[in-house]
Amino acid sequence: MNTSPLQTSFFYFLMGALFTYLATESVHDTIWNFSTVALMVMATLDFGMAFRLVGLHIQWKKKQE
Repeated sequence: MNTSPLQTSFFYFLMGALFTYLATESVHDTIWNFSTVALMVMATLDFGMAFRLVGLHIQWKKKQE
């Protein structure tokens, strides 16, 4: 079964939200510790992939018309 880019982007968006939540919970004294920065980098990559897949879905729908 093939999954659409829109379904995959929803998964990446949820993962980005989860990593953002975990990053905000891991802050103790400062945000410049390794775990917080690593989680925010992962969240940024996930959100970027989600937006890219939404754009791919839109292009795919336009091409079908």
